[in-house]
Amino acid sequence: MSPPTDLKYVVDSEIKEWHFHIYFKQRNKDEHREALELRDAVLRLRRDGAFVAVPLFRVNTDPIGPHSIGSYEIWVPSETFASVFSYLCLNRGNLSILVHPLTREQRADHEVRNAWIGPSFPLDLSTLPLRSDEVPLQYPILKLGYSSKAPQLSLEERLKLGSKIEELLEKDEEAAKAPARDLLD
Repeated sequence: MSPPTDLKYVVDSEIKEWHFHIYFKQRNKDEHREALELRDAVLRLRRDGAFVAVPLFRVNTDPIGPHSIGSYEIWVPSETFASVFSYLCLNRGNLSILVHPLTREQRADHEVRNAWIGPSFPLDLSTLPLRSDEVPLQYPILKLGYSSKAPQLSLEERLKLGSKIEELLEKDEEAAKAPARDLLD
């Protein structure tokens, strides 16, 4: 099956919220301390406006849900995903981080739509539902992610932007060229 290329479908299915699960071996005092220091740093940077990221108050010192070792969760809206991902890549130390989207399909989010920063750990997917009726909104008071009311680029604006980018890259020998638009596109 080919990846979708219908612009409306792709825009409508964009993921708006993410979880970062910071893993630490619960019997390793150094890793536990390192995980808590990273959490505190994220909280300070959120306070100072570097990005929006909401660590849960709870830190799991035992396995919980699908997570096989100690962990805590950080909710991140798509608006600041790149900033948080960058920060955690550069500052995770020896910790591993599971990154997954929030959609109606929690099991797929953890199993096939995930990414790891650092070594991966096994997950117990039997604890997760296959599908939920609703997208799991978190922190709607922030009006970010799925709760955002900010204006988005229209499909026409996106088409113009794409054409402009193709025009700017036309003479760049290193950039791959997009195929010509068909009448069916």
